[in-house]
Amino acid sequence: MVLLVPQVAWASSFVTGPIVQVSGTSPFPAGCGLAPEDPNDPTASRLYLNSEVEPWVDVNPANGDNITGSWQQDRWSDGGSRGLVAGVSLDNGQSWTLSPVTGTSECTGGEYDRATDPWLSFSPDGSLHHVSLSFNVAGTDTTNAVIVNKSEDGGQTWSAPKTIIRDTRPTVFNDKESITADPKDPNYVYVIWDRLVFPRGERASIRAAERAAAFAGPIWFSRSTDGGETYEPPRELFDPGILQQTIGNQIVVRPQGELVDIFDLIQNTRKKATRGQNVAVIRSKDKGETWSDPIRFERMVDPEVTDPEDGHAVRTADFNPDIAVDPNNGDLYAVWQDNRFDPGDHVSVALSTSTDGGFTWSRAVKVNNTPTSIPSGNQQAFTPSVDVADDGTVSVTYYDFRNNTSDPNTLPTDYWMVHCHPSSGSCSEAGNYGNEVRLTDVSFDMEKAPDAGGYFTGDYEGLANDGDDFTPFFSQPHATDPASIFFRRVGP
Repeated sequence: MVLLVPQVAWASSFVTGPIVQVSGTSPFPAGCGLAPEDPNDPTASRLYLNSEVEPWVDVNPANGDNITGSWQQDRWSDGGSRGLVAGVSLDNGQSWTLSPVTGTSECTGGEYDRATDPWLSFSPDGSLHHVSLSFNVAGTDTTNAVIVNKSEDGGQTWSAPKTIIRDTRPTVFNDKESITADPKDPNYVYVIWDRLVFPRGERASIRAAERAAAFAGPIWFSRSTDGGETYEPPRELFDPGILQQTIGNQIVVRPQGELVDIFDLIQNTRKKATRGQNVAVIRSKDKGETWSDPIRFERMVDPEVTDPEDGHAVRTADFNPDIAVDPNNGDLYAVWQDNRFDPGDHVSVALSTSTDGGFTWSRAVKVNNTPTSIPSGNQQAFTPSVDVADDGTVSVTYYDFRNNTSDPNTLPTDYWMVHCHPSSGSCSEAGNYGNEVRLTDVSFDMEKAPDAGGYFTGDYEGLANDGDDFTPFFSQPHATDPASIFFRRVGP
């Protein structure tokens, strides 16, 4: 069946600038951050040298020419990478230099074996704040820590890391942290994450922790009130209880001042209507001093993605919702993967909106423009990101398999963007998302990506804006590299 999308008179058609390769050969010394590999053991760690995955990006509000992103460099199959690297542009994304993030791992001058989950955010004064998770894997050492770095030159150099929280117990693993600089007040910076707790006697494996399988996983939080110079002692915000957990926490700040944290609330012992993965938020009216109870507004229905030919897992944002806020009126936009629109066949991109600060949300709608006249397995759309430009335009990016063929040895994949301009109608309606643009010039083969619990380019991808333009920052296999980072400016 072909889905007919209503024709909309678009206020402005989007055009793409040239695609720019940001990363390539690993900048790390050859001998750092390595562990023994056993080619005869299929469960042993495998290093994907020259792979760059899971990028995040932001634009300097004090200098729009400065765009900075960071990513995992040299991904391991069983969790984390050799370290984290930032890509810095001072000319609107035309050219980039690499800047390893200091102290995130042994390869960047730190004490930890591996690093993962990079996230960064600019303050309004141009200070750049970076958060990551660092951990050890050697022997019985399970030390893991959430650490922050700061840059005063747009990411070209980094401060020594500060530790937000550090655990040495084998039953605790901090995970999926993010950082948000308050867009109105450079004094405030917010860090939030889930803290996975496993039963006594059970060691928290890296793979289990990364894939959201725990005995408990409450939300933890810390903030800075002095521009990132110091951080308050970490504290628990919400504990969903035994056999429940949270993951994918991310804070946005409304222009009215409230903080809104979105997350995946995983419930394993609740009634059928809420069992499984749920999109939820908590709110703060006082810059993170106190927080509301959770507001659960949608389920994430069967969000996992597989290779259409052989069923091999494709690791995606299947537990990570993304959120963005309109900088003018404070409207909120949330996206995630969902199978509700055509159950049993394929995953799509769901979007829901809130106009009252997260108290109530619109019915989820499908916004990806993947053709519906192709085989259902090729219709899978995944790892969505959302952002809102200065003029209120909402953009959503995602991967899909629409150009896949029947060849079982390749999995052609592309990256796309759709947008909704408020003058076209309500951005809570599916029919107002169109003018799809292709962000990849040619399809890439997903089967060449690192296999880390599935073909992997990241549990999230970067998307920010520079005024009315958008700045997608994404990973894909390229030439002989398992994955490289690319940038492309898109705008009216």
